[in-house]
Amino acid sequence: MPWEEMLFLIIQAETGLRDKAKDEVESLLRIRRRVKPSEESDFDLTTAERISQQLDSMMLAVSVGAIAISSVGLLVGGIGVMNIMLVSVTERTREIGVRKAIGATRRDIVLQFLFEAMTLAGVGGVLGILIAFGISAMILVLFPMLPSSIPLWSVVAGITVSVAIGLIFGVWPARKAALLDPIEALRYE
Repeated sequence: MPWEEMLFLIIQAETGLRDKAKDEVESLLRIRRRVKPSEESDFDLTTAERISQQLDSMMLAVSVGAIAISSVGLLVGGIGVMNIMLVSVTERTREIGVRKAIGATRRDIVLQFLFEAMTLAGVGGVLGILIAFGISAMILVLFPMLPSSIPLWSVVAGITVSVAIGLIFGVWPARKAALLDPIEALRYE
């Protein structure tokens, strides 16, 4: 019969007798389904622990996938910050030349551009967190039965990673700005 193709039985064993109960159920199902001792079972028995392990392995796979996707996103965002800062250095070449001519050191120029890159990435991180809070609130309103909250550690980690990406990807543009020759920079049009 078609309804017999998929049948779920939930069996609760007494404390400490799970393995014995599982063996008894397997024996009864083999008899009921006429499975010979030499044949492989045409059914599956599972326990709550096994289901929990399967769910854990699926969650691990989803977590690894999310980390991989976010890593690519961070790389792309970092490259975007670096490109914006390189354009900023090119557009502000005269300004850099003037600053160097009146006494700014290479360190001053590097710090200026690093702080700008960190600020740019940090503001992006804060906007991302605000969007996440908005989406979380929307989920809570639309689907009240789904738990939707953002832990404080993830907010701190998000801002920290954003600022760190700005710092890492801002090094090259800041160094490029600091190495400009003041005379050539003042002639730049």
